[in-house]
Amino acid sequence: MRRLPKLDAVLAQAVIAAALSFAHLHDLADAAGQTGWKSWAYPVSVDLLLVAAWRRMRSGTARRLAWCWFVIALAASLGANVGTAGLLDLGNAPAWLRVLVAGWPAAAFLGGTLLAHSTASPADETPVAELEPDDTETDDVQPLYVPAAEPITEPVIESTPVDPPAAVPAIEQAPAPAPTSVPGAAPAPTVPVPAFLLDHARKVADDHRNRTGTPIDAATLRTLLGVKDPLASALAAELA
Repeated sequence: MRRLPKLDAVLAQAVIAAALSFAHLHDLADAAGQTGWKSWAYPVSVDLLLVAAWRRMRSGTARRLAWCWFVIALAASLGANVGTAGLLDLGNAPAWLRVLVAGWPAAAFLGGTLLAHSTASPADETPVAELEPDDTETDDVQPLYVPAAEPITEPVIESTPVDPPAAVPAIEQAPAPAPTSVPGAAPAPTVPVPAFLLDHARKVADDHRNRTGTPIDAATLRTLLGVKDPLASALAAELA
């Protein structure tokens, strides 16, 4: 379900006041002898002149002219509202009222034309102060000397040849001293060789001699039998 638009109280009051003023202007013009469509054209003319003057005042151009015609249109609208309150005999309108109503179209045309083609008057424009040169100061001022910019050259870096470092003579290592037997020292311990392992090593050594024609060494025994070095050396010594 669509919601109804919210009613603005100020807008509603403005519409009601405009309708009442429009009706009063129509009644006054009809009583002054302007019958038919002319009685409806008078309120339109007064309201349009009010709007045009108000827009011109808000634009900021020709404010004095806009204020003048705004007061004239407001006086016409207010006079019509007061005139229909019973102060005048609308059945027998006086002559001055007929003259004012009959002359209104020419006045409204003049006011609308002036408002449409008017420009900002010098009084409405904001004066701009122009700066005038001071002759007393400019006579003593001398032009500043600005030296010419010199081109910036990058310094040339000369490369100095560097002599290669002198070769360092190799230091000959002294031969290791031969091990000397210490008198009274105990002989190196021997690794016991099991009999079954010795028999198996002898078979492996014979097979190696048959294939290669050379006796087997400790490194080969260590690889083939999977034993450690002291035991492999002991086996090789037994097989030699």
